Formats: sequence, structure tokens, C-alpha cells
Amino acid sequence: MTTKKSKEEAREYVLMTAKERDVKFVRLWFTDILGVLKNFALPVEQLESALNDGVGFDGSSIQGFARIDESDMICIPDADTFQLLPWRPQEHAAVARMFCDIVKPDREPLEADPRFVLKINLKRAADMGFVYYVGPELEYFYFKDNKGTEPLDQGGYFDIMPDAATDLRRETVLTLQKMGIAIDKSHHEVAISQHEIDMQYCDALTMADNVMTYRLVVKQIAEKYGVYATFMPKPAFGINGSGMHVHQSLFKGERNAFFDKSGKYHLSKLALSFVAGLLKYAPEFTAVTSQWVNSYKRLVPGYEAPVYVSWARRNRSDLIRVPQYEVGKENATRFEIRSPDPACNPYLCFSVLLAAGLQGIEEGLEPPEPVEENVYHMADAERKKRGIGTLPASLGEAIVLTENSKLVRKALGDTVFEAFIENKKIEWDKYRVQVSDYEIETYLPLL
Repeated sequence: MTTKKSKEEAREYVLMTAKERDVKFVRLWFTDILGVLKNFALPVEQLESALNDGVGFDGSSIQGFARIDESDMICIPDADTFQLLPWRPQEHAAVARMFCDIVKPDREPLEADPRFVLKINLKRAADMGFVYYVGPELEYFYFKDNKGTEPLDQGGYFDIMPDAATDLRRETVLTLQKMGIAIDKSHHEVAISQHEIDMQYCDALTMADNVMTYRLVVKQIAEKYGVYATFMPKPAFGINGSGMHVHQSLFKGERNAFFDKSGKYHLSKLALSFVAGLLKYAPEFTAVTSQWVNSYKRLVPGYEAPVYVSWARRNRSDLIRVPQYEVGKENATRFEIRSPDPACNPYLCFSVLLAAGLQGIEEGLEPPEPVEENVYHMADAERKKRGIGTLPASLGEAIVLTENSKLVRKALGDTVFEAFIENKKIEWDKYRVQVSDYEIETYLPLL
């Protein structure tokens, strides 16, 4: 857990580094409500002014930000996020980036800024004495191009033999490390041409910024080698989709608040209430953690993605898993939720997960017994008897549950909540009226 520089120290570090490294342009990064990375570039001569006063821009065309009559906004660079872009020229033309917070002309935070939404939820945790840590595992595919799903390799889970993507993954890890992102491991995933790079556990705001950087770097390195990387949740039928399993815990100072040596399963009462909150509210927040029509092609039985609302200590078919406790590693106690996918907005995803867990604590919820059997193989009657519910089966179902969720509205705030729901309704309506190739091939010859 590193100590951050003061604002003045961070500002001076940025100005000094930009001069020493001969930076010519600084890109200011932020996201819209869907988690799409946006940016504009400043010549380095404007850097000091940007750090002091921010930079004005028109936000009317940013998804979810504002109507055209209230479009004036200001980007406030976060100096702690200053990093050089390693794939840009380094000699005499270096380019750096900083993440930004978005404010209105009166300098009040923009309620529609996803980074601000996450900060509000992290403050709620801080007011309860906690710091929220997360460790997401983002899976993705390499394809020959963005016109189809021709794989780059035929590898399988943890395969050791070099494949066509090994060098891409290696260079991606090295690039992320150059940008200050610590990596735990990288490997081939289960499906052909599917890969995973795991970032080191850290606080949720830093990690949300890291997720946005990770996704761009993966794509940037793939493009460099003339191939295409995608975080689409289910790009190919018949093989596993890509998930973003999120490991999460609450800390009080240096102590993991989820661990209790004498507690059931070595979990504290607080931890059990946190997981109970995740289980209770999972159907309501799924539209945020799995936000695209395509997300629900992944959330089906048979491909390792969760469908049923249950938790376990060993079983990987459940929605939530508690990795086994290891003596001496008490601070590694955590919950892994397996429904989010890597195409979600990480700021909003972490916000609703934290909000659900904290709500479980505030309500004093208790989880049901963990389910160690394979939930997919249970009869419907057995699942019903044990109170095992299901996640929504489509974006349409998910929207209905989220739209009526007081918890999600509170977590996102009215502005983001309403804009997000409106956007998802438009997406669902456009999708459901399409006539697919399946329908043409199946019904046209018959009807």
C-alpha cells in the first residue's frame, strides 16, 4: 500500500518529468457512462495551466454527460495518474497521459462522471472505516481482424507451448509494467485464442483507471502486430466467453476486515454480511456488471459463467467463490464474483458491487449455506428448495430489475442511473427487432 504524493508534490513531479523526458503532448483521459475511453491532446506548453486550472471542453456529445444547453465542462487532470505512453515515440516526441475528473463551470463535480460516481461510493466505505480493494481478472480474445472470429492460436488453458499470441501477451505485460501497473500473472485461457493478464490487487479507484489502461494497451499491442483484440463477452458460439472475475475485500488500516480466525470459514461476521449483500442484490446490478446485449450470450449454463445466485468455497460454478484460506495469508481473504464481464464500465461496476456489499453490512444480512455441489446439475426443485435464484437471462430482463432497484439508483446517482437505463433500453429495443441469420435459416424454409 503506497503513500500518494501531496497534490503539490504530484504536480511538480509531472512538470519535472515532462521536461526531463521531452514530452510534447499530454492526453487527458476520461470515460463516458458506458465505459468508453475518451481523450483529447494538449501540447506540453499547456500542461502547467491544465494542472492549475483544468481544461474546458464541450461535453454535449459525450454519452450521458449533458444536454446541449448545459455542455460546458472542465477536465481536471489527476497528477497521480501521469504516465508516458510506451508505444509512442520516446525521443523528442514523447506522449503522456493523465486521467481526469470532470467538473462543471462552478467547479462542482459532474454527477455524470463515472470516476466521480466511484469516488462517492468509496467515500461511503471510508466513512464506515474501510478501504475497498479489488483485483479483476480480464479475459479477452485475439482474432485475425475485426471482421470475424478467425482465431490466432489453438491453445488451451495454461498451455506451455508457444503460440502465435505468446509474444503479444508478453509485450502487453511489459508495456503495462512500464505504465506503473503491477502484474501478477498472464496465461492462455480455456478457449482457443483466449488470454488473460491479471493485475495486482489495489484500491478500487486506481484499479478502475488500470482497467481502462489495460484494455487500451491490449488493443494497441494487437494492432501493432496487425491483429485484433476484443473484450466482447461472447464473440464466438460454442466456446467460453470472456469474464471479468472481480476479487474484492475491505481493509481497516493494514488489516483485512473479512478475516476472522475463529469465524465460520475464517470469515468475519462483516464479511458474511458483505457476501449476503452481493447475493441479494446481484440480479438488480447485473445490467451494470454485464451491460451489453451480448453479455447474456455468455451468462448461460455450460461455459463456466455463472447463472445461479449462490456462493461456495471451492465450487467454480457459483456466482461467488471464496478462495481457500491459507495460513499466514490472512490479508488475502476475499470474495470472487464471477458475473461481470470485461466490457463493462469498471467505475460503475465497482460502485454497484461495493454498494451491494455495504448494504448487506448495514442490513446485517446473513448468507445461506455455501453450495459446494455443481449448481448446473441440480434439479429445478432442488434449487428452489435451497433458495437458489437466477441472474437475468437477457439485457431486457436485467433492465427491468435494475430500473426498479433503489440500491443501484443510490449507487450511481440519479443522473447516471437515468442516462444508463435510457441508453440500455435503446440498445435492447434495437436488438430485439432485428431479424437474425438464425431466424432466416430456421423459419424461412419452414413457414
